Amino acid sequence: MKIIVGSDHAALDLRPKVVEYLISKGHEVVDSGTHRDRANYAVEGFKVAENVAIGNNDLGIVICGTGIGISIAANKVRGIRAALCHNVEYAKLSREHNDANVLALGARFLEEDEVFNIIDAFIKTKFEGGRHLDRVETISDYEHSCIDC
Repeated sequence: MKIIVGSDHAALDLRPKVVEYLISKGHEVVDSGTHRDRANYAVEGFKVAENVAIGNNDLGIVICGTGIGISIAANKVRGIRAALCHNVEYAKLSREHNDANVLALGARFLEEDEVFNIIDAFIKTKFEGGRHLDRVETISDYEHSCIDC
């Protein structure tokens, strides 16, 4: 699987560990940065989300201090369903029920081993479809029909 990972400065230490972990699991990984001491979480979230939306990557992972700001930014990109996950169950449900394609994490609130468990759950879990498909399609239809909003 090809996965793009991006963060702001709050995850300068965590992001490279996530990249290494994903590579060790056999994934093709793009590290989109940041590599700076200060970064705008919105810009970093857009970079990851755009690459997933246009099909350059299968999934994305975005990380900022809380995961909130970067997930909001990622969700502004058409076709993105970014889910802020605090535990394994959130990660599973975000994929099973919402077909999330970007995982958002809060670097200041998760231990490293929990981050890896969340990532594993997110990647391994598949969308259930069924009754959930209608809801995801409703969101997508609105997203594509809403011209002035």
